[in-house]
Amino acid sequence: MVKVLIPLFFLFFNSLTYAQRKHVQFDTPYGTFKVLLYDFTPKHRDLFVESIQDEVYKDALFNRVIKDFVVQGGEHDIAIEKREKENPTGGKPRLAPEFDSRAFHKLGALGAGRDDNPEKASFLNQIYFVVGKAVTEKDLDDLTQKKHIQFTAEQRASYLRDGGLPRLDQDYTVFGEVYEGFDVLLNISKVATDKANYPIQAIPFHVNVFDHAQ
Repeated sequence: MVKVLIPLFFLFFNSLTYAQRKHVQFDTPYGTFKVLLYDFTPKHRDLFVESIQDEVYKDALFNRVIKDFVVQGGEHDIAIEKREKENPTGGKPRLAPEFDSRAFHKLGALGAGRDDNPEKASFLNQIYFVVGKAVTEKDLDDLTQKKHIQFTAEQRASYLRDGGLPRLDQDYTVFGEVYEGFDVLLNISKVATDKANYPIQAIPFHVNVFDHAQ
């Protein structure tokens, strides 16, 4: 199924997304892929751009990899929890969620990780990419009943055509998507991991920001 998903994914990449101003490039040992950041999730876009420019992701790794689910990078949940416990007076800084019907957990979506805080606010320097799996009409109908998510026609078409992770919608903020080099992420999602989903061999990445004109 994957061999069919990838070309369809790029074939249906619409013109609206090309209009987004900020794009980023990820360089990894497995190759390069490019991502656009949504202008309609401006706080997450700006935080990510600023973090890159401030070298927050300078020595970053893809440190949680789950086949058919996500490739996660940046600060790990365990490290965040440990840091916040060691410095309780520092609080738990988070970014308020930005939910938009155009930003959903399609194949290749870029999202912000978080803990189980009731506000659904995002960690400041943890990201993930959706690798996902096939989605059926029943899956979407069940989620509508269980979580009261009203999927748009565009969302349904995308999920049924390409797959994704619709069960994460309205719980985690999506603020961008891969538009070139998705096969690189797909290969990363298949690496060997330990029981805690850490890759056996470290997967560093380097990320740069550029404007759409480039």
